[in-house]
Amino acid sequence: MDVAANRKVVVIHVLYHLCKAFKKIHVRLVRELEKKFSGKDVVFDATRRIVRPLNKGSAVHHPRTRTLIAVHDGILEDVVS
Repeated sequence: MDVAANRKVVVIHVLYHLCKAFKKIHVRLVRELEKKFSGKDVVFDATRRIVRPLNKGSAVHHPRTRTLIAVHDGILEDVVS
């Protein structure tokens, strides 16, 4: 992915439930991958899913992590950290 005229980024998508394990080794893994892909930045991103809002009065609730705002906040958190 091109960020600027002279900067490139490698975005790696990982499953959401594996994201916690990647956070533990994130620093070392990014450092090694940046050496391998010289001149490129490496970003890990968890694949998240947005579930559409439920009908009013519905007895079923979906997790907060699947709402639009929570997914966007999570992606931003992945990119920033």
